[in-house]
Amino acid sequence: MGACVKIKGGLSWIYYVAKRFSLVDRKGAGSLSFKLSTLGICFGVMTLIIVISVMNGFQREFIDAIMEVSSFHVRAEANFERKDELKKFLKENPRVLCFQEFIESECLAVGPNGKQAAALVRGLESDVFESDKGFAKEIRILRGDFDLAADGAAADGKASVALGSTLARSLGARVGDTVSLYALGSNKPLLQAFNEKKDFVVAAIFMTGYADINQTFAYVNINCADFFAGCEHSFGIKLKKSSSDSALLHEIEKVFPQAKAKSWQEYNRSFFGALRVEKNMLMLLVLLIFVVVAINIFNSMRRIVFERRFEISTLSALGGKISSIKNIFVMRGFLTGLRGAVPGLLLGMFFCVNIKSVFALLSKAIFWLQYLALLVVSPKDAAAVAQNPMFAVYGNIPARMYAGEIFFITLFGILSAVISSWLASREVLNAAISEVLHDE
Repeated sequence: MGACVKIKGGLSWIYYVAKRFSLVDRKGAGSLSFKLSTLGICFGVMTLIIVISVMNGFQREFIDAIMEVSSFHVRAEANFERKDELKKFLKENPRVLCFQEFIESECLAVGPNGKQAAALVRGLESDVFESDKGFAKEIRILRGDFDLAADGAAADGKASVALGSTLARSLGARVGDTVSLYALGSNKPLLQAFNEKKDFVVAAIFMTGYADINQTFAYVNINCADFFAGCEHSFGIKLKKSSSDSALLHEIEKVFPQAKAKSWQEYNRSFFGALRVEKNMLMLLVLLIFVVVAINIFNSMRRIVFERRFEISTLSALGGKISSIKNIFVMRGFLTGLRGAVPGLLLGMFFCVNIKSVFALLSKAIFWLQYLALLVVSPKDAAAVAQNPMFAVYGNIPARMYAGEIFFITLFGILSAVISSWLASREVLNAAISEVLHDE
């Protein structure tokens, strides 16, 4: 009865025969090839998870800074009659996390020593740190206090300004210094703009995860009306889920067509497109590991099919289906891929969770290798060896793992072995059964 069940070619029979073949093939070149293939899949899955997760963390620092500080998820104009109705609509909308009214203008900034730099000055409400937690999280205050005092509330009766770190360095400005801003409003003639200036006291110097913001942004109080003359107010809207921007846009356009709402994808299309291409190209390069492993498994499986031609012919002569016999080798490929992908998945996740410790350990290991090598080759130069500071920079990048990407990477590792085994199994019973049995 047992033999009859097996010969029907069910999954249990296929798994049983595949395991028996694996036990027989534990010795020899075939066994070594499969072990190397398993290690290759493990290394490929682990490497790809680490690389993509670190890349996600690296890119998310840019994206979070842009979304929280500069771009918002949705922007809408605020200069129309139903502005208060739009405010109420946004407060009651379940998709909206928070929103803020702002106004901005390009300007020429002049520091206390006459140094100049182009800047984008944005007027915000004074309670922005309390109303927008995402903004407060991304803005790191290096010096001073992010207190956007309006006209007359700061030192010497001047309004206060918060400067990006690179912008402050370009202007040679420190906290407490006075900087002059020449606003280039949309309705101002160029000569008039340069003849009118407004002095601000530097209240804070901040830094974000995106260099362009640090280089160009300055924040003042939204009530500096004379400075922003001719500029239009807008609403910056942040959502609980960035993917719901299209739904909110549709709702706003339906109820408030005058608001002319736009999504973050329109504002940053080229930048986010470049990040996506960079990530896809990096993933493609690392996926070449699986291509090499798949070729190795294909060649190994072809050799095993040839070596097991007598067993294959015997199974076929006893009534085994050709498709079931082929699936024996596909099952072996699946088991090889599974043995490599699962440990690779666990190791990759472990390294991502402990990325800082991993880079610290790697930095020390490389340092001691260089130090010991120089002790042997050139002892006098050994004292000059130092740890590479870039490892600390890489270690501080938070690795971000996404379930969909990890699943795809693991699945691809398994499928590379399955597909190569399936291609190799097509040569099963190319020769006639009688010829094989007669030769044996």
